[in-house]
Amino acid sequence: MTYGSGAYTYELAEGWGKLPEGYEFNQVAGVAVDKDDQVYLFNRSSHQLMVFDREGNFIRSWNEKFTNPHSIHIGPDGNIFLADRDAHVILKYSPDEKLLLTLGTRDSPSDTGYTLEDRVVKRAAGPFNLPTGIATNDEGDIFIADGYGNARVHKYSSTGALITSWGAPGSANPVDFHLPHGIALDNEGRLLVCDRENHRIQAFDQEGEFLFMRRGFQQPTDVAVGPDGTIYVSELQHRLTIMDGDGKILARWGDESSHEPGQFVAPHGIAIDSHGDIYIGEVLQGQRIQKFIRQ
Repeated sequence: MTYGSGAYTYELAEGWGKLPEGYEFNQVAGVAVDKDDQVYLFNRSSHQLMVFDREGNFIRSWNEKFTNPHSIHIGPDGNIFLADRDAHVILKYSPDEKLLLTLGTRDSPSDTGYTLEDRVVKRAAGPFNLPTGIATNDEGDIFIADGYGNARVHKYSSTGALITSWGAPGSANPVDFHLPHGIALDNEGRLLVCDRENHRIQAFDQEGEFLFMRRGFQQPTDVAVGPDGTIYVSELQHRLTIMDGDGKILARWGDESSHEPGQFVAPHGIAIDSHGDIYIGEVLQGQRIQKFIRQ
């Protein structure tokens, strides 16, 4: 069975991701691919960061423990960035697992008025309150979506200095956010932010100036950009959307919650390898990783 349409048709790699005995996938929140097409899965099992080759063979797992794995990003230089959501920090590691930089103050959320009881962001604030996503540019600048307990995007220098922040809680206007979630730079250097609970993607330049908005998504959770500039969006409501840089839909499938192979329950993290193959991690009742091979 194939998925997608036209030039963006895929076949499911059934059973991808061979786990060692005693390992499991549990809430595969973040997915990233390095320059060698090794696939990193940031998940909420007892083995929180696992690495596979593109054929799905297990390579290794990290020994580090995190409070609540949320997203992973691999920069152009190969360094690995992790959003440890409930610890309110972003962590930068070298490929050999050495901690290089910590952004935020562990276990100290910024004051946005957000509580676990009402889950409402009353005001925007500084970094971080349950941060969600990471992107980096070729110069090493770091962009953070600060979503569950805040409504902002923050830009840092490569050394960890805060440069600027933008966003406010709301939905009426551009630059209003209701859970900024996944974030990525497209091939034109535009910053794409999944404004999840507003069901839209907002685009900015790298200084935070609003450029445009794409609507019609179903809780977009993550965004990835393929080698040819194609944009891939995972949507929490059981769907994957593929579009070009102008927002034209090239392929889409999902819509109904399904545990069937090739379908989705709750897509959360997405990555594209150098061959154009898609990796999608799921949370909630999904708790799996699926690979789709481009035909």
